Amino acid sequence: MARKTGHLITPKRAKNLVGVAKVVAPALIPVLAPVLARGAGMLSEQYDRYRARRLGIDVADIGKYSGFGARLHARIVGFSDSLEPLRTTDADWVSKTEARLTQLLAAVRASERMPTARRKAAHRAVGTDLDALEQELLRRLNVRE
Repeated sequence: MARKTGHLITPKRAKNLVGVAKVVAPALIPVLAPVLARGAGMLSEQYDRYRARRLGIDVADIGKYSGFGARLHARIVGFSDSLEPLRTTDADWVSKTEARLTQLLAAVRASERMPTARRKAAHRAVGTDLDALEQELLRRLNVRE
């Protein structure tokens, strides 16, 4: 009667595979290590680009925005930059708004160490304030009434 030979791992096969691995691995590691390192670097770079695209920032600035409030942080900084056209025509409002943005940024930073529920509530509050400030900015820029 013919014996069925499957792909079972027997103790003898396992011992042979370990022996082959001991011989082959030292030869393959120097060849594969640089390839794997390059692959890991490329994956990291792609992920950084993805995160930067989601935050609406340049890839070079990705290190400035991290943590749970990264999106809000980037949004506040972007909003602050957009105040420049009004600096000469509406300086009082711009200075008040910049003071409020400083407070909102401090709230985002402080929320990083809060428990999840409180952090999310703080982020919602900051987001609501930013929405109102953005509406006012658009009104002052005559984009939206």
